Amino acid sequence: MAARTPKGDEDGASRPVADLSYSDAGAELDGIIEEFETGVVDVDRLVDQLERATDIVDELDRRLRRTRMRVEELVPRLEAIGQDGPVDQAGPEHSGADEDSDDDADSDALF
Repeated sequence: MAARTPKGDEDGASRPVADLSYSDAGAELDGIIEEFETGVVDVDRLVDQLERATDIVDELDRRLRRTRMRVEELVPRLEAIGQDGPVDQAGPEHSGADEDSDDDADSDALF
């Protein structure tokens, strides 16, 4: 079921791993692994497939690390917006439906 070659790979030449989407790279890696697990891999392609699998794993790892770093940068900004943003942007008259909440510290503690 899994494709043995990447999309557009008619003559055995693979697209550069960096040009693959994360999903396509993962699917190609799954196909390579399936070949190894079933023992169907052609001996003449064994080294090439191992190199391709290694390149895919390296690229996916790079993308995950880059994404993790970006998320770690953005989450504190989102948390700050969640705590301070709505009151600063909308003004005190739009601070929420809770009319007896005069203490901003108490309302911030809920977030």
